[in-house]
Amino acid sequence: MSAIDARHLALTYADGTEAVEDVSLDIPEGEFFGFLGANGAGKTTTIKMLVTLLRPTSGSVAVNGYDVEDSPRRVRESIGYMAQETSIDPELTARENVRYACEAYGVSRDRRGERIDELLELVDFVDVADKRAKEFSGGMKKRLDVATALAHEPPVVFLDEPTTGLDPKARNRLWDYFERINDRGTTVFLTTQYLEEADHLCERIGVIRDGEIAVSGSPEELKSRVGGDVLELDDPTPTNVERAREVAVDSRLAADADDVEATEEGLLVRSAEARRYGTDLLVSLRDAGLSVVGFNVRSPTLDDVFLAVTGEEYDAEGGESGGDTDDPGGDGGGADAETTARQAPR
Repeated sequence: MSAIDARHLALTYADGTEAVEDVSLDIPEGEFFGFLGANGAGKTTTIKMLVTLLRPTSGSVAVNGYDVEDSPRRVRESIGYMAQETSIDPELTARENVRYACEAYGVSRDRRGERIDELLELVDFVDVADKRAKEFSGGMKKRLDVATALAHEPPVVFLDEPTTGLDPKARNRLWDYFERINDRGTTVFLTTQYLEEADHLCERIGVIRDGEIAVSGSPEELKSRVGGDVLELDDPTPTNVERAREVAVDSRLAADADDVEATEEGLLVRSAEARRYGTDLLVSLRDAGLSVVGFNVRSPTLDDVFLAVTGEEYDAEGGESGGDTDDPGGDGGGADAETTARQAPR
């Protein structure tokens, strides 16, 4: 059985904005799936539909075999949802926050004490279990939020940009927890602003563009679609991109003009012959009167995939902050709806 089965999912807001046009996802049980998209592409709206915070205009979604429209309560009871903003109570201790989550999710009384201890150990909170959450750092609050989302041992966990704003050390610690629960069989659906995070954690990635899935596959499969290595040129005048395209195609390094992109630093050329003929292109560009102050040849990354698919660079700081950027006029994404999803009634 698929953990998440979405077919031709669409959502149009009352003002006529088509936030999601046609999204289909088939995520098997136990997979670590990454969902990427530019600001406003529709990824936050999609995840809100999957966790029952927004009702689709058309299409169907089943999570853990439950239809999100026919059985929203069953869906909420069978998932964990970690939103971008932590939902812990700062006045409660770590243990009290986890206990409250266990009670809200209906963990049985005879199992509750053991489960609280397991979760505190999972996120390495045993030594600070009786400290109030308001004393914790941002990274510690995120880890505690993970524990509350996992209180009822859900088979599917949705993580919406869970490491945004954390320092690298705190981010890596959360990566470890996410990998650990996935190793235990939990299906993980991750949206993230950090492409290296998706590359490190995810078995498969989907990229949404203009409300539709533009491309999907494993990180390595997506990188292979870039078309060989990448030649980066530091150009003080990146406005020369059209002339550079002509020179690159004439030199036979680039297969066509679409393989040459303007970046903030200069130019980027995707080519299977980048390592072999990169220096020849450099000479050709200088002969054409284009100033190049440096160049580098490297293997493709997910940043290159994103650029090739969307035509723009991935902005790690410009994601859908707060989850509302692509949610204009939506009436299901407020605090009450989010609380409902996080705290399923018994």
